[in-house]
Amino acid sequence: MTIYIGNLSYQATEEDLKAVFADYGAVKRVLLPTDRETGRMRGFAFVEMTDDAQEEAAIAELDGAEWMGRQLRVNKARPREDDRSGAKRARF
Repeated sequence: MTIYIGNLSYQATEEDLKAVFADYGAVKRVLLPTDRETGRMRGFAFVEMTDDAQEEAAIAELDGAEWMGRQLRVNKARPREDDRSGAKRARF
């Protein structure tokens, strides 16, 4: 499972997210998407952990928590909706 983190501060780094989620277990990877044109972070991220129970605990504890001045939205990542061509695209 992959965790989606929304309403993320634009100053957050991969290391910041690893540190926060490490409180709940081992972090496999972190993805911080950036805007193609500006290179600026897009305000959301994905975190993958090694154990589903750890991911569930992180979601339960962090959803709605204030971090870096923002109230986080933390939940299971969903596959992207169909794009205009009808092809499915994964979020992570």
